[in-house]
Amino acid sequence: MTPYEISRRDLFLASSAIAGGLALSQGMAVAAETPVPQSDVKSPGFKRFKLGSFEITTLLDGLRPSGGPFPTFGADQSQEKVGELMRANFLPETKFVNGFAPVLINTGSELILFDTGFGAAGRENGFGQLEANMKAAGYTPDQVSIVVLTHMHGDHIGGLMNGDTPGFANARYVAGQIEYDFWTDPARAGTPAEAGAKGVAAKVKPLAEKTTFIKAGASIVSGITSEAAYGHTPGHMIFHVESEGKRVVLTADTANHYVASLQRPEWEVAFDTDRAKGIETRKRVLDMIATDKVPFIGYHMPFPSAGYLERLGSGYRFVPVTYQFDV
Repeated sequence: MTPYEISRRDLFLASSAIAGGLALSQGMAVAAETPVPQSDVKSPGFKRFKLGSFEITTLLDGLRPSGGPFPTFGADQSQEKVGELMRANFLPETKFVNGFAPVLINTGSELILFDTGFGAAGRENGFGQLEANMKAAGYTPDQVSIVVLTHMHGDHIGGLMNGDTPGFANARYVAGQIEYDFWTDPARAGTPAEAGAKGVAAKVKPLAEKTTFIKAGASIVSGITSEAAYGHTPGHMIFHVESEGKRVVLTADTANHYVASLQRPEWEVAFDTDRAKGIETRKRVLDMIATDKVPFIGYHMPFPSAGYLERLGSGYRFVPVTYQFDV
């Protein structure tokens, strides 16, 4: 056979390769013309941690994109200064996303829910996902034995009632006496707090007979203790959770933006009832968490809402948890 002669086998293989290439290119063309719809399946809305013998689950009630963070955060600063801080942290200057994360703790004998999200009224706007995510995490509202309110803003009490029916049929309730007294005082009428007072009248007051009103420092159950963190609201509280030598702090709304409130704790926050007191409390609580090197769970921190604090100048850097609770 000379170099110029081609066997039938070689000719067959060459023809097959050409045909295969054509088929492949034609297939790619068809595939390129066929749209692949984007999935609308949401990411899981719960994250489970172990803390000693306790099981802690953070539950996402929803996410709210909006303008900001200025002037909600840095209300006493210029928009340029707030924008500069956002840019330095790879965040947009005029938009931010706020998350809402109630916390569920299974102590082995009690199933305790801290705050209740927006409830059914928020579902039209994508909130009120607590019940669905609780069920995805393996629990139902009827299993909750204690509901604790860190304070009584609408995004924390909205799920207490479904119309005229309690959202947690078998639960008893724990709330701060100072907080309740403030929102139910008739003096709130005609003030900026009037809308919040109406929400408390609709969501908290119907459950008052089942509620234990506490002072700061009270124990909820063994291992869970309240602490005053006033300023965001008059009776706002945080909670220390301890089990088998492990500890986490539920900071609720002490700090509400993981950059603005943590790196600049001295900046005012527009929805703090007492802005000066809010700053004082924020500095004190954040310093305690950083000094003790304990993890914390913040209601508005990036989901799953748990992390540590690293000192950064006069403020702190948020360090999200990874596998610390899994080993």
